[in-house]
Amino acid sequence: MKYLIVIVTIMFLSSCLRLDDNLYNLTDKITEYKLDNYTGEQDFILDNSYHIPDSLIHVFTLSSKTVNESSAKTIYAIYIGQISRIQTDTVIMYCHGNKWHMDFYWQRAKLLAHTSGKNKYGVLMIDYRGYGLSEGSPSEDGLYADADAALQWLKLKGLSDNRLMMYGFSMGTAPVCELTNKSRSMIPSKFILEAPFASADVMANDGSGLNMPGSFFTNLKIDNAEEIKTINQPFCWIHGTNDNFLNINSHGEVVYKNYHGIYQEAHRIPGADHGEIPVKMGFDNYLNTLSTFIKK
Repeated sequence: MKYLIVIVTIMFLSSCLRLDDNLYNLTDKITEYKLDNYTGEQDFILDNSYHIPDSLIHVFTLSSKTVNESSAKTIYAIYIGQISRIQTDTVIMYCHGNKWHMDFYWQRAKLLAHTSGKNKYGVLMIDYRGYGLSEGSPSEDGLYADADAALQWLKLKGLSDNRLMMYGFSMGTAPVCELTNKSRSMIPSKFILEAPFASADVMANDGSGLNMPGSFFTNLKIDNAEEIKTINQPFCWIHGTNDNFLNINSHGEVVYKNYHGIYQEAHRIPGADHGEIPVKMGFDNYLNTLSTFIKK
């Protein structure tokens, strides 16, 4: 029996992709952003009461460059709101998850644009390098550089730190924790993590089923559970109790427990799987939760 286990383990290790290959889900290729006209898989589709007029939807590009790159990559972004009002608005920077591109997350961005009322706050979302129409290949350094390029754009438009909120979902919690913890272009006044992962190590062990160092499977050094220990800004955590991708106990609860800042609140959503939180909470309850937190 022990030889069979060894053989199966060797087959598994030799055939599985590294976690840093699997973390980035780029299988749905596109040639344009369709937004409301996108017909691919989505976590939910909002009714017409959440419609955003075309005049408030801006698709544009940014230049992003890591410290080790000789030339910048062009990444795509969407801003919901009046760009001319960024100097006086509050803006939610939304960092999406590992799946596909901004069309998949468009309904979520639209929903955020209704926090505290329709278009009360601006919403900025990007496709990381390699996602959607953005150039390059995904990497951890690129993930942070791309999110920071978006913050640079907001800063140039006149946004101040005290009116910046950062919201990370799933993989997007990594750039939120990194950029909130380390002083780059801007530092958000508050941050929201939906279904965060604890670290690349925990993800590797969860995915492999083997108690081995995460470095065996991945070169990623992402460690939200460690980063959050030195973040002081107010923190809102939301996680589904039935999350089958990022287990609430091994990921979300660890991140929440490690926070030692000035204010934190937890929202454990009964029965919600990884992409189901807005639906399981109910859109009104979800938006009220965010609005109340932002206004505290």
